[in-house]
Parts: sequence; structure tokens; C-alpha cells
Amino acid sequence: MESIIGKLRNLDAYPKINEDFYSRTLSGGIITIASSIVMLLLFISELRLYLHAVTETKLVVDTSRGETLRINFDITFPALPCSILSVDAMDISGEQHLDVKHDIIKKRIDSHGNVIEARQDGIGAPKIEKPLQRHGGRLEHNETYCGSCYGAEMSDEDCCNSCEEVREAYRKKGWALSNLDMIDQCKREGFLQKIKDEEGEGCNIYGFLEVNKVAGNFHFAPGKSFQQSNVHVHDLQAFQKDSFNISHKINRLAFGEYFPGVVNPLDGVHWTQETPSGMYQYFIKVVPTVYTDVGGHTIQSNQFSVTEHFRGAELGFLQSLPGVFFFYDLSPIKVTFTVEHLSFLHFLTNVCAIVGGVFTVSGILDSFIYHGQRAIKKKMEIGRSCLPSTVLMLCENSVTKGSKNRTIKVNSRFTLLGCWVERVLGSSLEMHGHA
Repeated sequence: MESIIGKLRNLDAYPKINEDFYSRTLSGGIITIASSIVMLLLFISELRLYLHAVTETKLVVDTSRGETLRINFDITFPALPCSILSVDAMDISGEQHLDVKHDIIKKRIDSHGNVIEARQDGIGAPKIEKPLQRHGGRLEHNETYCGSCYGAEMSDEDCCNSCEEVREAYRKKGWALSNLDMIDQCKREGFLQKIKDEEGEGCNIYGFLEVNKVAGNFHFAPGKSFQQSNVHVHDLQAFQKDSFNISHKINRLAFGEYFPGVVNPLDGVHWTQETPSGMYQYFIKVVPTVYTDVGGHTIQSNQFSVTEHFRGAELGFLQSLPGVFFFYDLSPIKVTFTVEHLSFLHFLTNVCAIVGGVFTVSGILDSFIYHGQRAIKKKMEIGRSCLPSTVLMLCENSVTKGSKNRTIKVNSRFTLLGCWVERVLGSSLEMHGHA
């Protein structure tokens, strides 16, 4: 048993020194205090890092297919009435959503931004008393109302029972309604009067669009939209206006769900139109993003960057469709954020590295200072013990060489300095003796 203990004792990599041989110095004490403070600060920093979750970011190629893109928006137009504002969405695959009404809410606001009325777009229509039938007569009792589409019927059975349905039928045909006063449904509903009553009002429109996950655009513009000769146009003749103020404020615009740390660069952006009319364009680069929290819950969302451009009207007429356009494209690179805590072993390893590293560096610094002080002190002591005898010997040699009338040129500066010191001291002693 004793031999085993002895062998274990021989394996000791930390041999102990008797305390009687320790030499404690002032510099060593200062370095100890400083290194202890550094170790404490580094330990606190590492502890905070361990207690708080860290986010790991990776870039990978986006291999997802067949997904949809949800666009959440909340935009205020202070000078564009809700009755003439429409929303369209289209993409490069050819799919179009014209005059979107579902999942969108409009709020009429006055010039001071106060809400006048809030309604979901496209729901309900005013009741019409004795409207004009398609065959030309008025609606009588026990008759089913079927309004005329004024030449825009797709079949003989089609009916247009409201001004909105007439405008929609014309839109599908690619026609423009030039005079709404000639449309019985619009006249009885007071469509033009409604537009005049809303003059000077604004509109806050918010909701979401569900589109294909391909490049495309969505826009907010006045008038009904339709396709004419494969060109996207809006019917602006019905409003009898030459210019439209598309000043706007983007309260919120996001592509996908919210996740912690996301920054939407267009939130709170405000733009005021100074020219009579024009088209304001935002060019957006959408970056697919996956966020995974500490609990493992995953959020599929997107981030985006944006540039903007305004295209104004020239020569007093519209060169481009007035409105606010958002052109978006998708990045092939996906960003993944993973939030996780550091493991305890990682924390313990870092703490050991901090303690060992600071202890080693402080030991090297203390050893350098201690041995440097000893070397300087030793040289100073040797210099003080050798200086008198050296100076005396050099002076005697100089006097002897002079008495023999030998001219020897001494180049050593130490010899001249020593003789000068000796003569000064000797003359001083001689004067003191005479006194």
C-alpha cells in the first residue's frame, strides 16, 4: 500500500515549496489584485452569456417549392378616397388578382386623420327601389330583379343588379365606363354623388394578400382595373379628374409572420406628392427566413430590403398609371436563425480558460518584473563597488606617463572623466585642509 501511495506521490505535477522560501514583493501584490479583477470581470461576462440565449445565423440555399407568400399591409392615403381606391396583385406566372376585396378593410378618414367609417370592402350594396329591368321596364311586385349590363353580358342569362356589378362586367370585357350617369344602377345608388361627397377625404386600407411565392407586384391605384390588349389599365374616366394625389404613409408592410428581431424597413415611411400626379414605385428584395426559438418552435417568414423611385407625369397628362406600386422578387438564399443556450460544459471550459489564461499571463508578467528589478539592482551594486578603485588607477597611470615626458593620447572618455572627478575631489579636500 505504501509503495502505491509513493508511486502516486511521484506522479504529482505540482510539487510544493516550503513557505520559508517564498519571497513576496510589492509588484507581485499589485499584479495579483489586477489579475483578480480581470478574472472576475471575465467570469461575470461569461456567466451572462451562459444565462442568456444566443442566436446562430446560417445561410442556405432555398429549396422550397409550391409555397405561398403572405403580404401584410397597413397603408394610409390622406388625399385618396376609399370609393376610388383599389388593390391589384399579379405575378410572373400570369396569375392576376384584380380589384381584390376579400381580407381587406377600408377606413374613411378626414383631413385630420380621424376615422369617419370603417367597412370591409366589397360587402353589401344599397337597396334600390324599383330598379330598371334588363328588358327595359321597372321592377314590379312578384318579379325577380335582373338589371342590364349594358352590352357587357357574357351570356343572355347574366344580370347586373348594382353599379359595382356593371363596372365588374365592363372590366371583364376590357371596356371603360365613360359616363356613369347613363347607368341606372349607378345613378340610383348615387355613385358619382358618393365620390363628390368623399372629396377631400382619405383612406386607411389594411389587410393581407396571399400570392404565389414567385416574383410579382401589387399596387394601390384609383379606378377599376382590367386587361386591354394584354395591358393592365385602370378606368379613370368615371371620376372626371385629371390628377390624383397618391401621398401615402406605410404604417406596416411585412412579408410573412412576425418573429423576434425582424426589421421591416418600410414601417413608418411617409411620402408626400409634390407634382400633380405620378407613379411611386418600391423595388423589394424578399429574403426567406426561418426562425427557431429556444423551445424548438419554427416560424417561416421573410425579411426584405427596398429601393424606391418616383415617376412623375409630364406635359399636363398622365404618362403612367397613378398609384403606389410594390415590385418584389425573391432571393435564392434562405437565412436561418436558431436561438439556443450554451451548454454547461462549454461554460465550464470557458471559465477554466479564463482562470488559467489570466493566471499564466500574470505569472509571466510578475516574473519579468521581478527578475528585471534584480538584474538592475545587481548591476548598480557592482558599479558602486568598482568605481573608486578604477578612477584612482587611471589617474595614477596618467600622472606616471606625464612625469616621463611621454605624450600618450588617451581616447577613453571614462579615463578623462575619472581623472577630472579625482582632481576636483582632491582640490576640494586641499582647500578644506588650509581652511
